[in-house]
Amino acid sequence: MSFPLGNRRRVSATLPFSFLVALSFAVAAIAGGSKSPYCNNPVQLAMVKIWVDGDEGEYLAGLTASFGATLPEEKNKVPKLPAVFSNPLNGCSSSSSKLSGSAALSVRGDCDFVTKAKVAQSGGAQALLVINDKEEIEQIDCSGDVSPNISIPVVMVPKSVRDELTKTMANKRVELLLYAPTRPIVDISVVFLWAMSVGTVFTASLWQEFGISEQTEKRLNESSSKESSDAGTDSDNDQETIDISVKGAILFVILASVFLLLLFFFMSSWFLLVLTVLFCIGGVQGMHNIIITPVTRKCRNCPQKTVRLPVIGEVSILSLGVFLLCVIFAVAWAVHRRASYSWVGQNILGICMMINVLQLARLPNIKVATVLLCLAFFYDIFWVFISPLIFQQSVMIAVAKGKNTGGESIPMLLRVPRLIDPWGGYNMIGFGDILFPGLLITFTYRFDRESKKSMGKGYFVWLMVGYGFGWCGL
Repeated sequence: MSFPLGNRRRVSATLPFSFLVALSFAVAAIAGGSKSPYCNNPVQLAMVKIWVDGDEGEYLAGLTASFGATLPEEKNKVPKLPAVFSNPLNGCSSSSSKLSGSAALSVRGDCDFVTKAKVAQSGGAQALLVINDKEEIEQIDCSGDVSPNISIPVVMVPKSVRDELTKTMANKRVELLLYAPTRPIVDISVVFLWAMSVGTVFTASLWQEFGISEQTEKRLNESSSKESSDAGTDSDNDQETIDISVKGAILFVILASVFLLLLFFFMSSWFLLVLTVLFCIGGVQGMHNIIITPVTRKCRNCPQKTVRLPVIGEVSILSLGVFLLCVIFAVAWAVHRRASYSWVGQNILGICMMINVLQLARLPNIKVATVLLCLAFFYDIFWVFISPLIFQQSVMIAVAKGKNTGGESIPMLLRVPRLIDPWGGYNMIGFGDILFPGLLITFTYRFDRESKKSMGKGYFVWLMVGYGFGWCGL
């Protein structure tokens, strides 16, 4: 049985975790240590598994207190506890609800956390879940008199838990199991994401060696000087590539910000459907070009049968057949996009689309590259870290989580399931993290090629290495 809280479990809990660990050490250093010897528990990311009427559901994430009992790493070492709301709900005084043998739930506020833990334990509770007053979770501090008598684990959970559990517990039995599984330092999915992101940029850069058309190759070979390069831009380049100008870079970031706000305010299932259709169109076009261009290049002298179609005109049967196969692939993915294996098709379509975009859109010089990448840098900072001051939550994170879409995320990203992480979920990379650096790297490859620089003395290899190492630090 599925439980709705599971859709909210990953971003709000995992993103602030490393920050909270670092912050707790900093505060301890400034304060000269904890106020009590019983307030030194390590911060743990707690997993709260949920059962509804005996059926296992999803889980939610919490953060443990720096006092009380620590949670075991294995779930088979702890029992399932019935969930019971404290009465009064703030948990500051003796509860009229029977808490014996239960996981008590109380809301934050009106008294310190230590008092809530003492009251819950005195009522016989085996654990205390403190519901935060906002969706993010925070470490529970040790304000108040901590004594060694507090022997139950204390965990903070997000604000949304209150309404959803209240609705579920009205006519169903809810049980909770609390433990803190250890996360691997590096999940194999991260390696796959690294290979896909670096491989996409590398392939797009070298695509002109084996995938571009004969006409484009001739134009590139004739662009060794600035004059011939400018002439090529005015003629053939308009048909096959788009050079980004400074004004275009500024306009792009502005439009991207407007589009992000539209997603934030109006994201819904139908809006996501529109994005899915656009994603499929881009993926089909990219996949078709990636397949057909090198084939026609290798068989440029081979006879090709053609067929005349309404509106489109005369096309080769080979191109039409490849296009239909690409459409079938995209439709099959769209229909099954919520299946556990859909990430494979999404990644294939996304990679094809990005390689195609990196061939169509080009940076003409380092000036435009500097403007675009600097604007993209501040774009990320604003919409991730500064936007909560204006919109009460991070706009970028809210959109990535799939706000108002039932947990389904937008398709414009690469994702791989966490294969050995007990928390499950997906590791993801947005297209912008590949396309923006990719524009610069493909530019350096073209520059090295036109300047006749060797691979070791050019810029491309070093930027490619830097891009790969940059991902290792994330």
